[in-house]
Amino acid sequence: MCENHDALSQAYLNYRAELIEAGLLIPSGVDGVYGRGGLFEDIIQRFEALVTQAGAPFKPEVMRFPPIVSRQTYLKTDHIENMPDLMGSVHSFCGNEREQRKMVEKAHAGEGEWVEALSATDVMLVPAACYPLYPAATGRLSKEGRLVDLKTFVFRHEPSVDPARMQSFRQREYVRLGNPQQALSHRNEWLERAEKIHRSLGLDVQVVAANDPFFGRAGKMMKASQLEQELKFEIVVPICSEEKPTAITSCNYHLDHFGLAFDITTAEGEPAHTACIGFGLERIALALFKTHGLNPQAWPASVKKELEL
Repeated sequence: MCENHDALSQAYLNYRAELIEAGLLIPSGVDGVYGRGGLFEDIIQRFEALVTQAGAPFKPEVMRFPPIVSRQTYLKTDHIENMPDLMGSVHSFCGNEREQRKMVEKAHAGEGEWVEALSATDVMLVPAACYPLYPAATGRLSKEGRLVDLKTFVFRHEPSVDPARMQSFRQREYVRLGNPQQALSHRNEWLERAEKIHRSLGLDVQVVAANDPFFGRAGKMMKASQLEQELKFEIVVPICSEEKPTAITSCNYHLDHFGLAFDITTAEGEPAHTACIGFGLERIALALFKTHGLNPQAWPASVKKELEL
C-alpha cells in the first residue's frame, strides 16, 4: 500500500512538473495554488463554449457571483457542520496604529502569531458555486421553477501535490430549483448530457455514484446515506492514475435541503428541491492535456473540431 501511494504521489509530481515546464500552470509556492497560462485558459474557454451551447435551449438565467459569500449565508448551508476542514474564512486587521506596528514587527521577524491580530470579517470564501445563489432565490417560485447558469472560483482547503486537487478553482454550474420531479429530472438529464460532452472530447469517462467528504464520525453515516439514496454522481476519468480516477464533473440532488434553509418554495408553497450539474473547469482541462498531450494542435481531429481549435 505504501509503495502504491508513493508511486501515485510521484505521478502527481511528474505531471505537475510537465504542466509547469509547458507554461500551462504557474507555481505559487503553495501546493494547490497556481496561475494559469494563456493556452490553459484558451482550452477552458473553448470547453465552456460547449457547455453554454448545451444549456442554451433551456434559456437559463445567467448569474455570476464573487468568490466570497456572507458569513450568514455560509452558516445556513451547514458546511461548517459537514466539511469544516475545507472552509476558508476571510480575516482582516481592525486594530489601532499601535497594534498595527506590533503586528508588522512580528510579521517581519517571522513570527507566525502575527495573525492573532486579525479579526473575522463578514465574508467567507465560497466552497461551492451554488451557495451564493440560494439567498437570492428566497421566495415563491413560478410553476416552471428556475434554471440558473453559474460560474465562480471556489475554495477548498486541501493542499496537495496532485495538480487536479487545487485549493482555488472554477466551477461552471446549472442549478435547478423547483419541485422534486423538476430537480431530479435536471440531475438525470444533465448527467447524461455531460457524459456525452466529455466523450465527444475523447475522454474515457465513467459515471459513478459518489459521496461528499463529510467530516468526522457523523460524516460516515451521511456518506452512507448519500450513496444509498443516489443523491450524488460523479463523472470520473484517469488523469494520473487508472486505479484512482479523478472526478471532473458532478451531479447532485439536494432534496429540499436548500429550500428549507433559505425559504425557497414551489408555486404550491412546498419547500423547493434543488439539483445541480457542476463542471470542474481546471480538472477538465488537465484531463484533456493528459489524454491528448500538451500541444492542442496535435490533438485528434474530432476533438479539435469540437473545440474549434
